[in-house]
Amino acid sequence: MQKLRLFFLFILFPSLLYAQQRTKIILRDSEVATVNNITKITHVKKPVFEHDGAILTCDSARLWKELNYFEAFGNVHINQDTINIYSDLLNYDGNSKMAHLTNKVRMSDPSTLLTTNIFDYNMATRVGTYVENGKILNKNGTTVTSKKGYYLASTKDAYFKYNVVVVTDSVTIKSDTLRYNTFTNQTYFYGPTNIKGKDDNLYTENGEYNTKSEKAFFGKKNLYTQGTKTLKGDSLYYDGKKGYGKAVKNIIFNDSEDKLVLRGQLGEYFKEGERIVVKDHAYVGMGTSDSVRVDGKLTADTLWLGADILEAQRSLQKALKLIQKPTVLADDEIGVEEEKSKTEALKATQTATTPTPKKPVAKPKVNAKQSKKDKEKKKDEKNKIELAGRSEQIVDSVKALTDSTKLNLKIVPKKDSLVKDSIKLVVPKINAKADVAKTTPKKSTGTAPKPLIPPKKIDSTPFNPADTVKTRTIRAYHNVRVYKTNLQAKSDSLFFTAADSTLRLYQSPILWADSSQQTGDTIYVQFKSKKINSAQVFQNGFIADQEADTTKFNQIKGKIITAFFNDGEIRHLYVDGNAESIYYDKKEDGKYQQNQTVSARIKIIFEDKTISSVKTIKGVEGTFLPADKTLKEALLTGFIWKPELRPKSKNDIIKGLPTKSIIKPKVVPKTNIKKPVKKSVITSTEKKPVPNTNNSNKVAVKLDSNKIISKPIAPLLKTDTTKKN
Repeated sequence: MQKLRLFFLFILFPSLLYAQQRTKIILRDSEVATVNNITKITHVKKPVFEHDGAILTCDSARLWKELNYFEAFGNVHINQDTINIYSDLLNYDGNSKMAHLTNKVRMSDPSTLLTTNIFDYNMATRVGTYVENGKILNKNGTTVTSKKGYYLASTKDAYFKYNVVVVTDSVTIKSDTLRYNTFTNQTYFYGPTNIKGKDDNLYTENGEYNTKSEKAFFGKKNLYTQGTKTLKGDSLYYDGKKGYGKAVKNIIFNDSEDKLVLRGQLGEYFKEGERIVVKDHAYVGMGTSDSVRVDGKLTADTLWLGADILEAQRSLQKALKLIQKPTVLADDEIGVEEEKSKTEALKATQTATTPTPKKPVAKPKVNAKQSKKDKEKKKDEKNKIELAGRSEQIVDSVKALTDSTKLNLKIVPKKDSLVKDSIKLVVPKINAKADVAKTTPKKSTGTAPKPLIPPKKIDSTPFNPADTVKTRTIRAYHNVRVYKTNLQAKSDSLFFTAADSTLRLYQSPILWADSSQQTGDTIYVQFKSKKINSAQVFQNGFIADQEADTTKFNQIKGKIITAFFNDGEIRHLYVDGNAESIYYDKKEDGKYQQNQTVSARIKIIFEDKTISSVKTIKGVEGTFLPADKTLKEALLTGFIWKPELRPKSKNDIIKGLPTKSIIKPKVVPKTNIKKPVKKSVITSTEKKPVPNTNNSNKVAVKLDSNKIISKPIAPLLKTDTTKKN
C-alpha cells in the first residue's frame, strides 16, 4: 500500500507543477474555419492542433481560444513522440493538459496497446487512466484486463485494480491489485493473487512474477498446488521454465493422496520428477491404520520420520526393487508371500494333472493270425500318413520357390496322391519377346509412379499400462529417526516406498519395540493395510532386553531375525543361522536361572508382550546355570545396548535427540594451606565372578530337536526401560 500511495503522489505532484506553466493551443492548419463572434467559438474542419510538441487532429472541432480548450469529433488522433492515442471524441484542456477521450479509445507505443471506452490522459505526466474496464496487450502476446487501471507511458508501468486478469501462453494470473511493466514483463502483486498453470497453481498476497522468463518470487501467505500436492513456505521462489522451486522457512509439503506431510525450514522442488528435498529440521508424518489412546480417545497413530535431509518423489514402480512380505513356510522356515503362493499353485497344478489310477481291465484273447493282419494294416496306414506328410512338405517347398522366383509354376497332383512321386512340376514355356515387352518401361504419361511404401514395423512388445504406474518414495540421509507409539528406530539412512510399504534402514540401524532393542547391518520394517506387519534384521542380527531391576540381559542373535506383529504387538519371532540365546528364568525366591541355547533356528511365541514358549530347531545344544552360579553379566558376542539413542516422542523427531552438554570443571583457587593427606587402607579387592571352566558346577542339559521350553521364562519385552547397563 505504501508503494501505491507514492504512485498517486507521483501522478498528482507533476500536474501541480505543470499547471503553473500554461501554454496556448495553436491551430496549425484546417480546411475550413469559422468564428462565432457572440459565443467566441471557432468551428474548424480537418484541424491540426499543436500543444507543447504534441499534434492533435480530428475530422471536426470546436475551439474556445480564450479558454484554451477545444472539443474534437471523429477520427481523433493524438501524437506525442512515440505515443499515439485514437478515439471518436476528445475534450482537451490546454491549461491542465488533460485529454478526456471516449468511445473506442486506443493508446499505443512501441511495446503496448491499450484499449478502453473512457480514457483520461495527462499530456504533462504522460499518465493514462481508465475506470470502466480496460485491456493492455503486450508485444509478446501478454494481455492484462481490469476494471480500473493506470498507465505510465514514461516508465512503461501499469497499475491495475479490481478483477485483474493477466493471460500468457503458459499461465493465467488473477489478482486484486497488480503492477505490470510492459517493457520488462515484470508483474508485481499487492493483494490476493493466483497464478494458474496447465496443471498447477501458485497463490500469494505479495510477490512478483516475470511473464517472459516465468520466474517468480512470493513473500506472503504462499501456497503452491499441483493435483493432490501442496507446498507452503514463508518465502517461495519458482522458475516455471525449469520447473524448479525453492521454499524458505516453515515449509509444509502435503500429499493428500498418500497421506504424507513433510516439514522443514529449507526445501527445493523439482516439477519434472515430482521431487522435493527438505533440509534443516526436516521431518515427515505418514498416516497409519493403527490406533492409539490419547486422553481416553482412540486416534490414528502417525509414523514420524526425521533426518538431516529428506527427499520425497513420485517414481515409476517398475524401476523399483520391491520387497516381498515374509511368511512362514513348512518346518517353520521363513520365506516370502510370493514363494508361498508359487508353491501352493505348483501343488495345485500337480494335483490337477496327476491322473487317477484306474482299475486294470482284462484284455480279450486275440487270434494270432488276426493279430498279424491288424499289425500289417496299421503299418500300411502309417506309411500312407508319412507319404501324405512328405507330399505336403514338397508342396510347401514348391510354393516357397514360386514366391521367391515369381515363376508361374503349377502343381498337378496325380490321381493317386499317396503314390511315390505323385507331384509333378509344370514349367511354362518362356516367350522372350513377351518377357522383354513386360520388362521394357512404358512411355511417361505425365504422372509419377506410386512410390513403394515399406511395411510398417510392428512392435512385438505390447503396451503395458502397469509400466506407467508411479508410487511415492521417501529417502532420508544422516541422523535418521523414526517414532511410532509401538515402534522406534534410528539409522544413518532410510528408504521407503508406498508400493511395498517397507521401511529400509541402513548403516548401524537400531529398532526398538516395547522394551526390546534390535540391531543388525540392515533392518526392514513392513506394513500391511497401513499396520505394522513384520520386521526383519539381516546380518549380525541381535535382540537384547534388560531384566527389570537387574544388570542381566535376555539376548538372541543370528544371521536373520524375523518378527511378526498383530494389532501392533509382536506375536512370533524367528531366528535363523547360528541362532544363540541367553535368557533368564526368575525363581520363586527371586533368584534367576540362566539358560543358554545354540541351534540352527529358534522360534519364540509371545503372549501379552511376554514369551509364552521357545522352540529350538535343528542341531540343538543347551546349558543352564543354577541361581547360585548365574553370572552377573553374561553377554553374547556383538552385544549393543543404546537406550539413550531411542526417540521418546514426536518432539525428538522434530528437534532431534538431545545432545549431552559438556560440564566444565570448576576452577579452585590456589591456596598456601596444605591439607592433610589421609592414608587409605585397602582391606580387600572385589573381583567379578569368573565362570568356572572345568564345568564342575555347570549342569548340562541336552535339548532334543524341536523341543519346546515352556513357561516360566523371563520376558523379552518389558515396558520399563529406565535401567541402564
